[in-house]
Amino acid sequence: MLATVFSSSVIGIDAYTVEVEVDISRGLPSFSTVGLAEGAVRESKDRVKAALKNSGYNFPADRITVNLAPADIKKEGSGFDLPIAIGILAANGIIPHSALTDHLIIGELSLDGSIRPIRGALSMAIMAKEVGLKGIYLPSENAMEAGVVGEINVYPVNALSELVQSLNGIECLVPIQIDPDFMGTQQNYDVDFSDVRGQENVKRALEIAAAGGHNVLMIGPPGAGKTMLAQRLSTILPNLTFVESLETSKVYSVMGLMPKGKGLLTIRPFRAPHHTISDAGLIGGGQIPKPGEVSLSHNGVLFLDEMPEFKKNVLEVLRQPMENGLVTISRASSTVTYPANFILVGAMNPCPCGFFGDPKRECTCSYREIQRYRARISGPLMDRIDIHIDVPSVPFRDLTGTSQGQSSFDISRRVIKARSLQENRFHKSKIHTNAMMNSRQIRKFCQIDDKSNLLLEMAMEKFGLSARALSRILKISRTIADLSGSQNIEQIHIAEAIQYRSLDRKLVV
Repeated sequence: MLATVFSSSVIGIDAYTVEVEVDISRGLPSFSTVGLAEGAVRESKDRVKAALKNSGYNFPADRITVNLAPADIKKEGSGFDLPIAIGILAANGIIPHSALTDHLIIGELSLDGSIRPIRGALSMAIMAKEVGLKGIYLPSENAMEAGVVGEINVYPVNALSELVQSLNGIECLVPIQIDPDFMGTQQNYDVDFSDVRGQENVKRALEIAAAGGHNVLMIGPPGAGKTMLAQRLSTILPNLTFVESLETSKVYSVMGLMPKGKGLLTIRPFRAPHHTISDAGLIGGGQIPKPGEVSLSHNGVLFLDEMPEFKKNVLEVLRQPMENGLVTISRASSTVTYPANFILVGAMNPCPCGFFGDPKRECTCSYREIQRYRARISGPLMDRIDIHIDVPSVPFRDLTGTSQGQSSFDISRRVIKARSLQENRFHKSKIHTNAMMNSRQIRKFCQIDDKSNLLLEMAMEKFGLSARALSRILKISRTIADLSGSQNIEQIHIAEAIQYRSLDRKLVV
């Protein structure tokens, strides 16, 4: 007999329907799987056979053929174990075919018949809703993330026998109920800006970066607090909207990184890969493409500590996602696109020894060594970083003082207010923050008066600022004006923005 079970797999971060067709016919006992099945899928026959026997069902001693349609797309993962087992039982007459027509079934089987979690449950639930299926049967550990989709019944299953009894009408599985409307409340973080002593100028720069979505590069000696400051940037960003949370959660679901017991990510991600990471690890890829760190940082912060120590080819792959917020990976068999809209925070020493410009420690590096060290970050990549901020060593009196700086909550209120101004400004366009403005939008929204124009001209001549720094200064000025509630960019805003382009100045040793 022939039975068809609806299941699903993932390409990129989006799911598609897979029809698991099981045919049992007379002949020598055999089990073959067709439809471009990868290793884990081909191995499912052993898990299915053991799970069926240990759950009390007879495994047919006939010729079994399993087809995964569409047959021209590679199938990977262990989520087909459960639908194959259900298909065998349905083809053997144990489960009625009518119970399989409008539900999705996914899950990995243990040898004892229990069901293990799978990856991509959130994307599969979204797909099931879009194609009009009534419900989805999946492992209990994945029920929370699938349940946030709404308008579709999500049935958590713990064992193969439990699902069989439900499909036969012997027991009734209860769909999980989750209220996805959790947004609008302040999220709790383990870190806070009030923990940082001193560095008020750097905190101000990070506030501007959060308000305008600007990328930041911090330059300072070892131990100045660059990592500590970067870890707190996500605490002053606006709370995730439901759409943003859904986008980011899909990436984590596909990678199997969704926190246990959570339906959606509720705080903005912060990723800090080590400088030994490969380009595929950072941008995504592999023989079967997977998201990289830039996609795991979607709607959050990507922190690259010791940025010049990263391999040059690894840093260069950042240019596309920093430009358009997407990563496209092409292979001979398929092309996938991952979201990658993040704020980049880089940290580096001012020179190889780390003490160039330090008033208390002498730098031992030559001019050529400093130039070679800074040149590890290419011009096109540096062009995409709006803010360069010097992070000096913290004085002893600031470290031992009792006064605390502003909390993340206080700073975030100003950031949210500035972001709302930008949303109103760009509501007719596809961008949301000042950092995303193109040259035409800069001319429209960053107009300055004659005094400000004269100040810009003097700064470019005195500090040797490059031409590319001009548009960055105007973008930063627009964000500073938004933070102050000013409709126009004033001279004081230009003056503050100029100091955030330290690497564009002529190097004096």
